Amino acid sequence: MKFLATQILLCTIFLVLALHVGLTKSEEVENESQFNYDARSDRGPARWGEIRREWEMCRNGSMQSPIDLSSERVQVMARLGRLKRSYKASNATLKNRGHDIMLRWDGDAGSIYVNGTQYLLKQSHWHSPSEHAVNGRRFDLELHMVHDSPEGKVAVVGVMYKLGRPDTFLSTMMKHIQGIADTHGAERTVGIVNPKHIKIGSRKYYRYVGSLTVPPCTQNVLWTIVRKVRTVTREQVKLLREAVRDDSEFNARPLQPINKRPVQLFSPTNDELESENP
Repeated sequence: MKFLATQILLCTIFLVLALHVGLTKSEEVENESQFNYDARSDRGPARWGEIRREWEMCRNGSMQSPIDLSSERVQVMARLGRLKRSYKASNATLKNRGHDIMLRWDGDAGSIYVNGTQYLLKQSHWHSPSEHAVNGRRFDLELHMVHDSPEGKVAVVGVMYKLGRPDTFLSTMMKHIQGIADTHGAERTVGIVNPKHIKIGSRKYYRYVGSLTVPPCTQNVLWTIVRKVRTVTREQVKLLREAVRDDSEFNARPLQPINKRPVQLFSPTNDELESENP
C-alpha cells in the first residue's frame, strides 16, 4: 500500500510539473469569475494582486501596462525599423472568455520579428475603451495581437480605434461573435483566418517594455503600439462588450505608472521613406 501511495504521489507531481511547463508566459487567466473591472469590487483592478499569490505582480510590478504614451516622455527614434510581419492564413477559433472575445489561431499563423527575435502569433482579443492612452486620451477600442517566441518571450502588437467607418476585419467576425454571445467558455470554429487582413500599418509605432494587462500581469512583455488610430463602428464595439455579458461597461485596465521606463516612437526619416518607395 505504501508503494502504491508513493507511485500515486510521484505521478501527481509529474503531472503538475508537466502542466506548469506547458504554460506560456503569454497565457492570461480566462476565468473571469476570479477578477473583474469594477473599481468598487473586491475583485477589481486595484485588488488583482491580492486575489492570488501568482498575481502579486499586478500589485508589486514596476513595469505594468497599460500606460499613457505622453509626448513629453516619448523619444523619437528613426532607426528602430519598420515592424517586420510575416503572417499567413491558418485555422482559427473564437472564444468567449467572459471578460473579452478572443480569436485563437490553432495552426501556424506566422510571426513578427523584433531585434532579430521571432515571435509567433497565438491569439488576438479586444478591449474597450482602449487600454493605452495617447497624451491622456483613450480611444474607443484596442486590439491586442499576442505573440510568443520559442524561448518564452512575449510580444504584443496593439492597434487603437476611434468611432467611424466599420473595421473590415471585425465585420467578417460579427456573425461568429454573435454565435458565442452570452455563453462564457463558448467556442466557435471560424475556419481559415488570415491575420494579414487585420489593418495594422507599421510606418510609425510606439515601443516599450511592460506587462500583460490582465492577471497574472506577467512583466517583460515587449509592446508595439501602432500610432495610426483606425476606425470602428459603435455597433461593433457594442457587440464585443455585450457578447461577454460580464455586467461591465468596459474591460480596460486603468493606466499604470511609467516609472521612468523609456518609451520610443519609431518615425522614419524622409530618406528611409524614399528607400521604401523607390
